[in-house]
Amino acid sequence: MIVDVILGLAAAGVIWFAAGFRVIRQFERGVLFRFGRVSEAVRGPGLTRIHPGMDRLRKVNMQIVTMPVPAQDGITRDNVTVRVDAVVYFKVVDPVRATVDVQDYMSAVGQVAQTSLRSIIGKSDLDDLLSNRERLNQGLELLIDSPAVGWGVHIDRVEIKDVALPESMKRSMSRQAEAERERRARVISADGELQASEKLALAAARMSDNPAALQLRLLETVVEVAAEKNSTLVLPFPVELLRFLETGTEHLGLRSRPPGATNSAPASSDDDQKLALGTP
Repeated sequence: MIVDVILGLAAAGVIWFAAGFRVIRQFERGVLFRFGRVSEAVRGPGLTRIHPGMDRLRKVNMQIVTMPVPAQDGITRDNVTVRVDAVVYFKVVDPVRATVDVQDYMSAVGQVAQTSLRSIIGKSDLDDLLSNRERLNQGLELLIDSPAVGWGVHIDRVEIKDVALPESMKRSMSRQAEAERERRARVISADGELQASEKLALAAARMSDNPAALQLRLLETVVEVAAEKNSTLVLPFPVELLRFLETGTEHLGLRSRPPGATNSAPASSDDDQKLALGTP
């Protein structure tokens, strides 16, 4: 009888001893509670043993956690209604504080991330949300990290994922972008015409100093037109010939006019007036 009791106690002792072994993985740390109080240092990865019935081991994940922040509606500083969502990357740096000082650090980080995101929306302009996200990410990270430090959590980084705009605002921005592109196209076209006119004026001045260059250019144009295999070939009348004829006509007119003559026609005689009227 006594032997059976001893064997039973021994078996119970073996079972109790074997039940105290725990395995902590590489990315975890163990916080040991003995009679409800943190009694020892944090247990590292590997095989560890606790006293069943007296100790309770809580494992804390030390990996970086990716937490999506639900989209938050807000009004920007320039009175535009937007819907913004983000993602938070954080990890536990103090397992004891993350276990003791806060009931659920995951939920706590999520709630403070949502309130901080709404605060950032109200302090920012629409242009900042669309084009200056790096600065807003840094500001949002500071807002979340400030209370999280007391929970033994470190915010690694925060990223704004998407900014949803109302349809009316999208149409307005589309029209604005289209007008801006049209303005740039007109400016570029006007600059090109100005540069081309300056080059053409310079080329005309050079050709006027050298008439042979103008003739060569005329021949090149004729060759280019003839290369198109057109049935009709239009030859421009030489400008120099027109100038020569104009100059020659002016000289002939000056030579045939007697000295002192005027441009007015001579007065007709009475007979000529009668003949014009048909009277005898």
